[in-house]
Amino acid sequence: MIQKTILAAVLLFFSYTLFATPTKIMVRAKAKDAKFIGNSMGGAYVIIRNKINREILAQGKTRGGTGNTNLIMKTPKERETRIADDKTSGFLATLDISEPVFVIIEVIAPVNKKQAAVTGSTEVWVIPGKDILGDGIVIEIPGFVVDILAPRTHQFISLKTLKKKSIPIQSNIVMMCGCTISDGGLWNANAIEVKGILKKDGTKIDEIALKVSSPNLFEGSIHIDTTGSYELIVYAYHSKTGNTGVDKTNYIITP
Repeated sequence: MIQKTILAAVLLFFSYTLFATPTKIMVRAKAKDAKFIGNSMGGAYVIIRNKINREILAQGKTRGGTGNTNLIMKTPKERETRIADDKTSGFLATLDISEPVFVIIEVIAPVNKKQAAVTGSTEVWVIPGKDILGDGIVIEIPGFVVDILAPRTHQFISLKTLKKKSIPIQSNIVMMCGCTISDGGLWNANAIEVKGILKKDGTKIDEIALKVSSPNLFEGSIHIDTTGSYELIVYAYHSKTGNTGVDKTNYIITP
């Protein structure tokens, strides 16, 4: 009986393999209001699953560049016009399937920035031998990548060493694809609201506006006159697109 079961399983496997057709799918992650997420940001991680049984059919990172700025951001789009070329970041999956499969395509991006990584997904039927190429499946990733540079996480700062009882704030902020945010640039820093929210022992005590000082770098300062445990939350908000991003850090003020 066991031998018959094994034989049946083997025959089923070879039958499936014999009739399976390699089918290609191109998957890309595109930052909202910006370009594609590629090597410069560590790429996006793609997982393709069979929706019915959750089996992973393919997975891997997108590879390539962020794409052509003029084509993506400045050229008017018409129906069936491509915005990705052969060098644009993407993940090319090959599924061996013998019949149409309904799949979930999940993208985590940018995969190397854990505090900012967003998961986007869609669902689509994949039909044997019917490749989905060109721009392929494009999943939009909203947000900003916000990194607080100063004060450092769990930094001990003595009140005695502070000039004018002031602590500098520095935060690096980029689009999800890594595109540069600058004064008057294509991604205009002056159109983005960047603020620091200061909390002491869990209670909000201040809110500070941060201004761009150089590409991607936003700065300000916090007035501190008492010791204790502090938390700093820095957020970025673009009202026209709804893009948002946040980072948090904690530090300690000593006598």
